[in-house]
Amino acid sequence: MKKNLLLTAFFMASLLGFAQLKKQDTVMLKKVMELKVKGEGGANGAAVTWDPVAKRYYSAIAGNADFPMSVFNASGMLISDSNLKTQVDVRGLWFNTKSKLLQANGYSETGWVTYSVNAKGIPETVTTLFEGMIQPNEHAVGTYDPKSNSVYFLDTSEDFVVENYNAADGKIINTIFIHPGTTKAEDVDLDWDVEGMFDYNATSVVFTGIPKSEIGLLNVVANQVELFNFEGLLTKVLKLPQDALAYEMFNFSYCNGIYWLFNKDTRTWLGYK
Repeated sequence: MKKNLLLTAFFMASLLGFAQLKKQDTVMLKKVMELKVKGEGGANGAAVTWDPVAKRYYSAIAGNADFPMSVFNASGMLISDSNLKTQVDVRGLWFNTKSKLLQANGYSETGWVTYSVNAKGIPETVTTLFEGMIQPNEHAVGTYDPKSNSVYFLDTSEDFVVENYNAADGKIINTIFIHPGTTKAEDVDLDWDVEGMFDYNATSVVFTGIPKSEIGLLNVVANQVELFNFEGLLTKVLKLPQDALAYEMFNFSYCNGIYWLFNKDTRTWLGYK
């Protein structure tokens, strides 16, 4: 009974928080693009990233070093061979705009790696950038912030936080506590019911670069992307179409101004904007 009362209180607080959002801060997303993954192996999309110079998308499937890595042109056409592999058990994948290199973090103690690509942009070899678990937990999916040259990870192991790591040395910079449904600092409840964090995709956070809405999380219960500022306060709600598939782990990414959800049945990244 006590648990139900706590959950009810949390949902009421969330509704009040959403009610405080301005009308223009609730947006309906529409599908704008698809990236069809070829090759066998794996069920979960790790991430999609964008090379803004060469105008190419890169996708990795999580779970094994032999699972597919895919390269697409700006219009979404696959330009890599279907037997291209990730070479490591990838979790997060990003294009480092400072070093101009394709990088990733792997499962647990795999560490961070860098891919070398050929003239056509196809990854060929992989080298270790940082050894060990440079991330909050074994499945955390890294997302890159080009402005600060850092990588963000979601951690729901105890608290609902986003951790920020320096991309230059792998050291943690700071921790952002997320406050679901809360739009004002004075309304932050430090004793909120932590069960509410399980409404969200547990592995993936995205960095949007949108001022005051930099951090994006996928609410799988409400079927929407929620944007937070660096104080962990809710600033925007992006509603997904009813037929959009939101999974509890992986299969959520952002790049090139597009929010991506991976359809595990069709093995396709669906882009929404």
